[in-house]
Amino acid sequence: MSGKISMEEVDALDFSTTAVPPNARMPKFGLTMAWWAVCSALFYIVVGAALALGFGSRNAIIGMVLSVVAYAAVNAVLSRYAIRTGLSVALFSRVLFGNVGAGIATLIFCATAIYYAVFEGSVIAVGINTVFPSVAYPVAALIVVLYSVPLIFGSIQNWLDKFNGVLLPFYILGLIVAVALAIGEYGYSDKWLSLGPEGGAPANGWWSCFVAYMGVWVLMMFTFDYARFGRQEDADYHAWFNFGTPFYLMVFLVSGLFGMFMVATVPDVGATEVSVLLALLKLMGIWGLGFVWITQTRINTANYYLAAVNMEALVAAFGKMPFGRIGWAIAVGAIVYVLMLADVFAYLLQALAYQGIFVVAWVAVAMAHILSDRYDRLSGGTVEYRSEQVPAFNPLGLTAWFGAAAIGILLHVTGGSYADFSAPATAVVAFAIYAAGLRSAKRSWFFAAG
Repeated sequence: MSGKISMEEVDALDFSTTAVPPNARMPKFGLTMAWWAVCSALFYIVVGAALALGFGSRNAIIGMVLSVVAYAAVNAVLSRYAIRTGLSVALFSRVLFGNVGAGIATLIFCATAIYYAVFEGSVIAVGINTVFPSVAYPVAALIVVLYSVPLIFGSIQNWLDKFNGVLLPFYILGLIVAVALAIGEYGYSDKWLSLGPEGGAPANGWWSCFVAYMGVWVLMMFTFDYARFGRQEDADYHAWFNFGTPFYLMVFLVSGLFGMFMVATVPDVGATEVSVLLALLKLMGIWGLGFVWITQTRINTANYYLAAVNMEALVAAFGKMPFGRIGWAIAVGAIVYVLMLADVFAYLLQALAYQGIFVVAWVAVAMAHILSDRYDRLSGGTVEYRSEQVPAFNPLGLTAWFGAAAIGILLHVTGGSYADFSAPATAVVAFAIYAAGLRSAKRSWFFAAG
């Protein structure tokens, strides 16, 4: 898209099939509020607790800190590029993989966002059913979907930033109150700093913890789709603060330490989202349900929004549908509700494990592309993402992506100590193949003839 568009058009568009133009970009505080919705999922609390129980508190904390550094470094690069180009994951994937490959990347991203919406929505539904037993789980799930879908009817620029900005202080206050109530009820103990498995923590457990956080590298894709709304003059702020270290300190370290403390302090709390939910309800009563509603609703604005936008981008390849953001939001809600009712969580977790490997490979290819000037020399400094101007297949991108993913999956299914290297090996191989091939890349790999 070139030229200016009116503010009415800005509010109506979700930019699923075109780059975000300069006059549709957001003030840095507004984008910060919209993005920081992602930090409040119970999932991050549970992961920190589970890793401490499985590998020891010290190893879990080391893994968290290393993950903060890695995520901040990678997202500094990705966010700057997204801000510079205004491209989404779906559009940038056309550059990397061609039209067909981009469809696969968009499908994976869309499915992952839907899966997380199912998990987070189910937690709220269980909470409603627990506090109000007369409300059956299917009815509670329907309530969750019915209020979640309309939340993304408004644009990210003029609604989600304000909605999540209002809820952020309540989320932080909820964490503080939960800790205070736990100490008041059970007393303070430093047991949370010495959690671990029977027989002692493994010596290299920190590596397993670091690799576990690579399983949610889909946050890199989340970053890309949000960062494209940032203004060029705010690129440094977004790279180092909004999508950088402070954000991931909150996501991984603060949430993880909170999870470790709750597991060690509140009796009979296991490391699952439901067990943490029940502990919060036990401590805070109906206010605990309110706190959980805030955490899960905030993260689900991101899950639903990204699922809807990427579903629209995916289907757009087959022709434009006669409805916009509202129609796609309803479609996502219907899918989420069906999955919330089905007993498919074991299969979803397994699917996420494999999809996570493809996501890691996508990030590595994206980094290799951005850090090289080869594409700019081939394109004359422009980025061509229009479907009619890119080929169906980019042989380099697809080889790097699928070749690395195949190695990662092989290590994953082999299991044992090999599984701890599935994600890192995927990243290294994908980056190496793409970076090496880019040196002799042909223009026809990125641009359609004509």
